[in-house]
Amino acid sequence: MIQQIEEHITKVDAFTASTLDDVEKFRIEYLGKKGILNHLFASFKTIPNDQKKAFGQKLNELKQKTTSKIEKLKTEINTASAQSQIHAMDLSRSGYPFEIGSRHPISIVRNKIVDIFARIGFNVSEGPEIEDDWHNFTALNLPDHHPARDMQDTFFIQTNPDILLRTHTSSVQVRYMEQNTPPIRTISPGRVYRNEAISARSHCFFHQIEGLYIDESVSFADLKQTIQHLTTELFGKSKIRLRPSYFPFTEPSAEIDVYWGLETETDYKMTKGTGWLEIAGCGMVDPNVLKNCNIDPDKYNGYAFGMGIDRIALLLYQISDIRLLSENDIRFLEQFKASF
Repeated sequence: MIQQIEEHITKVDAFTASTLDDVEKFRIEYLGKKGILNHLFASFKTIPNDQKKAFGQKLNELKQKTTSKIEKLKTEINTASAQSQIHAMDLSRSGYPFEIGSRHPISIVRNKIVDIFARIGFNVSEGPEIEDDWHNFTALNLPDHHPARDMQDTFFIQTNPDILLRTHTSSVQVRYMEQNTPPIRTISPGRVYRNEAISARSHCFFHQIEGLYIDESVSFADLKQTIQHLTTELFGKSKIRLRPSYFPFTEPSAEIDVYWGLETETDYKMTKGTGWLEIAGCGMVDPNVLKNCNIDPDKYNGYAFGMGIDRIALLLYQISDIRLLSENDIRFLEQFKASF
């Protein structure tokens, strides 16, 4: 019987296989329920007592060698299979099989503007899109029946005319002034709503970013330098002009134009042949607004400005129709994969 076990040990040592199926057949032959090792262990009780020790040692040696051989062959076959797959692989293919997503152009422009102002000390403030009349109109120097309210077609809540969808993010500035004391330096990005006809140049909702600086001895020159810094960083264009205008919450007020140039046909179309492009509105904060927010207008003053993020995105990326920004067309959005 010991000689028979030694013959099996020699057979196990010599066994080779090229597939996992062959290894599995070998395992069943020796380690299966009806395999050779189970048969040999069953015959152990028939072995004379003086041979049992030597028989048991050889039997354990056979079992160990069989188990080791099976594990070794499995490892070798799996390794060879993996290497063959690597050699068959197209190493020129991208290592990233999943398509990279992209940021929305509105988010790209918003983040750029936020970064520009963050570098000169402005923080970000946000507020509710469903607003009350006080924060959206009255506190901003637009009392009931003020004719300037007609400048903005508002979505009111039918059951409560005091509640509305905010028409500008100036309401966020009011809330910020109510909760903070000067010096105040903040920008307020967000979505706003106007009851307007939808066309290639307008939509019933769009995105604004407004800035506010309140401190002692703030001048119109400070406002101009801030706007010039913005246009230089955002557009690479530093030539601007300020045209007198009217806003209820600032006095004096101005429209901001940047000199875009007339280098291409698109430039002529966008600027109507003048080279100048309107990008924002601005002005010195009206003292009544400061009073409404419990800020002493005799001690503090400041400036405010606001612009449409959608309009800036149309300019930067030469987008012809504002409706593309809200249609979620994957063909349009894929163009911004390389953007941050």
